[in-house]
Amino acid sequence: MEHAPVNTDIQEPKPKTAPPHGDVVKPVDWKDFRDHLGTADQEGHRVWLYPRKPHGRFTRARTWLSWVLLAVMFIGPFIRIHGNPLLLLNFVERKFVILGQVFWPQDMILSAVTLLIFITGIIVFTAAFGRLWCGWTCPQTVLMEMVFRKIEYFIEGDAPAQRVLNRSPWTAAKLARKLTKHGIFFGLSFMVGNTLLAYIIGTEQLFQIVTDNPMNHLVGLTFMILFTLLFYGIFARFREQACTFICPYGRFMSTLLDENTIVVAYDHKRGEKRGTLGSRRGKEADPVSVSQNPPPHVGDYGDCVDCRQCVNVCPTGIDIRDGTQMECVHCTACIDACDAVMDKIHRPRGLIRYASLNGIERGERLRVTPRLVGYSVLLLALIGLWSVLVFTRADVEATFLRAQGALFQQMPDGRFSNLYTVKVVNKTSREMPIELKLENVAGRLQVMGREFVVPPEKLAETSVLIELERSQMQPGKTPLVVGVYSGGRKIETLKTVFIGPRDDTR
Repeated sequence: MEHAPVNTDIQEPKPKTAPPHGDVVKPVDWKDFRDHLGTADQEGHRVWLYPRKPHGRFTRARTWLSWVLLAVMFIGPFIRIHGNPLLLLNFVERKFVILGQVFWPQDMILSAVTLLIFITGIIVFTAAFGRLWCGWTCPQTVLMEMVFRKIEYFIEGDAPAQRVLNRSPWTAAKLARKLTKHGIFFGLSFMVGNTLLAYIIGTEQLFQIVTDNPMNHLVGLTFMILFTLLFYGIFARFREQACTFICPYGRFMSTLLDENTIVVAYDHKRGEKRGTLGSRRGKEADPVSVSQNPPPHVGDYGDCVDCRQCVNVCPTGIDIRDGTQMECVHCTACIDACDAVMDKIHRPRGLIRYASLNGIERGERLRVTPRLVGYSVLLLALIGLWSVLVFTRADVEATFLRAQGALFQQMPDGRFSNLYTVKVVNKTSREMPIELKLENVAGRLQVMGREFVVPPEKLAETSVLIELERSQMQPGKTPLVVGVYSGGRKIETLKTVFIGPRDDTR
């Protein structure tokens, strides 16, 4: 049986000098890789990365998943559940909608539990699967690698072509390519920025800003421009530095990983000692002979042929063979690149794979550790508490307070009156007529003004006058229980006090 030809990219390793984006930079001392970022030289200058286009099963899976996530992201603001958006984080009006459920500042306990679930979920997920979120579902990675990077490949070519283009003198063809690429980048950034804005202010407000006179919406227009420039700067220039410099998750991750966490790992026991194809067959080996006779384990050589394909495809510029690193986002590009090389030299796949440290060192299967069990129990408890709070959550949030500075008044018929202020937050998407009744005394409660109706997802406020007979009052303060009704159904019970004379003279 004839063997497939060896990839021509598998060559003698070259000195690890950082590829420049224009000017020549000094080589980095790659031996102390944990003390230096792969995107900066020894003087701290930016080293522009040119990752090769990855191919393989994991890349295909990530691509399909990215289309689903992108569809959800761009369609999300227009999806309605019970008349409410799928997700809305309106910090200006302090209104938050998650899966169609409206949350207000009055839901502080629920919001705090939601935040704890999010943090605990990250802890559990990271402790078990490492940075799987970063490589597969993080919006930064999905947009950068599956949208902007693919456009760049289409316009400028793969990594070698991009290097040649960036180092070449400015010509009409180069200018046309650069303008086309950055024009598309800016347009996509505008779409991404407007989508984010829709998640903050809602689609109705966004359409109003877009269709109305811009002078009437200077604040919204300013944010629209700022978001566009922000995303353009991230995806056109800042790129992987958003993960290595800005995002705290990589640093936070190091406190959560243990020997049983699944990470993208290089099997050093199988791969070392590294040796190129030439070193295994001799420096003058005939490439055709090498391709027809895959190199076996010669001496103490391992499976790694030191082709550096895993490094060439890495979007953060690291060498996964150096071990788990903060910059690794688990994008699996190195796995696909290494598997392709293993196929060509007829060695088993998985030299770089998803594995745990114990799995590589001892051949152990993934096991559930006590720490992971503790995190999971805490997460389930928080989810249970959150469920109870959501399902027992009232449709309205009401406060009933005595009017500031108002004293009790004695009416001509001998009764006493107190003036109150009632505020009601309607958390539903429908109008809610409100009726107030005294529950524990037979007094008179009068809502000032017209019928008290709270608009959907709004706060309404009105004044209430309560009158009591002297015989129904206690000296000083009389406890009151006020029922809040809507459509004949009691939805909340409020407690307050009625202020009267301190003496008990009847």
